[in-house]
Amino acid sequence: MKVLSINLGSASAVPYTGQRDGLTGIDKRPVDGPVQISAPGPKGTGASGVTGDAICELRHHGGDDQAVYAFAREDLDEWERELGRPLRNGVFGENLTVSGLDVSGARLGERWRVGPDVVLQVTSPRIPCNTFQGHMAEPQWVKRFTAKGAPGAYFRVVTPGEVRAGDAVEVVRRPDHEVTIALCFRALTLERALLPRLLEAGEDLPDEERAAVHKYMARQSS
Repeated sequence: MKVLSINLGSASAVPYTGQRDGLTGIDKRPVDGPVQISAPGPKGTGASGVTGDAICELRHHGGDDQAVYAFAREDLDEWERELGRPLRNGVFGENLTVSGLDVSGARLGERWRVGPDVVLQVTSPRIPCNTFQGHMAEPQWVKRFTAKGAPGAYFRVVTPGEVRAGDAVEVVRRPDHEVTIALCFRALTLERALLPRLLEAGEDLPDEERAAVHKYMARQSS
C-alpha cells in the first residue's frame, strides 16, 4: 500500500466551470519532491490541505473535512479500460493517487499513516459536479461516475507533515462500524433511503453529512 504520486493543480480558466471567474484547479499533475500537508481551516475560507494545490470554488470544495482527496490507481485502470483511453495520475483531481488500497471501501473515520509522519482521517466521498464532467469531456460523465459507485475519499489532516511519491500507507485505525465511503456515496446520491444508516458512524460522520441525514429524516416524518 503506497502513494504513487502527489498531484497539484493550478488555477486555470476553462469554459465549463460555474465559478464566476471561470477558474478551476481540477486539472492536477504529479509533482516531484516532498509536499507539505496540513489542515487548511474551515470550509468556505480554507482551501486545500496540500501546499501548492489550487482550489477555486471554496463554497463546495476544500476546508478541513476535504483537505486531501485520494483515488485508487486500480480504479483509474478500470476507467481506462471502460473509456478506451489512458488516464494519468491526478486526472480525476485527486491529490494522492494510491495503490493497494480500496479507497471507496474505507470506513468513515478510518485513519491512514502516510509516510513516517502524516496521519489522515477518512471523512466523506467525492460528489461529481459539472466542472468534473467538463474536465473529463465524456458524455453524461456525472451519471456514469455516480453509477460506478467508487468515488474516492476526502480526508482531514490529523497529523501534518511531508509526503512524497513512494511513501508507504498504513491503516492505523479502522472503526467498528460498517459505514464505508461507498455506502455514504450511495446514500448521498442514488439511494437516499440509506441516509439514516450513516448515523451508525457516530462521531466519525462529518457535520455536513450529518446535517443531510437529519434534513432527510425530518422530511420523511413531516
